Amino acid sequence: MVSKKVLIVYAHQSSGSFNSAAKDAAVEVLTAKGYAVEVSDLYAMTFKATATAEDITGKVKNADHFCYGEETKLAWEAGKLTADISEEQRKLTEADLVIFQFPMYWFTVPAIMKGWMDRVLTLGFAFTHEKRYSQGFFQDKKAMLSFTTGSQESMFSANGINGDMNVTLWPLQNGILHYCGFQVLAPQIFWAPSHVPSEARGTMLEGWRTRMQGLLGENPLAFTPLDCFDGEKGYQLKPEVHEQHAAKEFGLTVGIHLGKALPPNNQMKAGV
Repeated sequence: MVSKKVLIVYAHQSSGSFNSAAKDAAVEVLTAKGYAVEVSDLYAMTFKATATAEDITGKVKNADHFCYGEETKLAWEAGKLTADISEEQRKLTEADLVIFQFPMYWFTVPAIMKGWMDRVLTLGFAFTHEKRYSQGFFQDKKAMLSFTTGSQESMFSANGINGDMNVTLWPLQNGILHYCGFQVLAPQIFWAPSHVPSEARGTMLEGWRTRMQGLLGENPLAFTPLDCFDGEKGYQLKPEVHEQHAAKEFGLTVGIHLGKALPPNNQMKAGV
């Protein structure tokens, strides 16, 4: 029996950080369970964060009007992406689960991790016009965000000053992970570890260790399937789907809310 493979894309500069401890815990627990775990330590790799023409070896099709998406699609097909991108694509192709471990910067991922997403998830390899969302290339893979915040949990609530964390997560979980077809697991959020006692940080890590015992068996978050939208009418929700939810209290998801109240914890808990 071939063991499951896990890729951890990790973005923190300090080996003494909480993020490092969370990454190490994942490696330890998942390896002990028999999974093959690979870590892409982006800072240690000095991973290039900018998506540019230098990501292609050899000549590009149109240097005067360079289009990154189209040019990298051609380069991927021809095997002319740079070695760092090709290596990350190899890791991703082999992985059953991808964990993104990072400190939240400005309500999103650090620039070096966004660069990984921009450069590795290329057109043709990670998505096409036809192969995206629920029909995406990676629909047999799972992915999740595991991250620390600088703010307390209450500040990321529907009444908190930062706004609802479910809304914050929508662009990352729907617009990147689900867009590429991943089954998106509920995020692992470590709330403001730098502002709590060491005992509380230890409790956070133990909770993460416990969760990882059954991580690959978890059900993913709910997203509206691609076939619920009419591609000939600007990918609007089909009338029959809209009618089915007309009398319901909440919208379908955080983004496709139909003008209704947002479904609680839609981007933070499975089965809601």
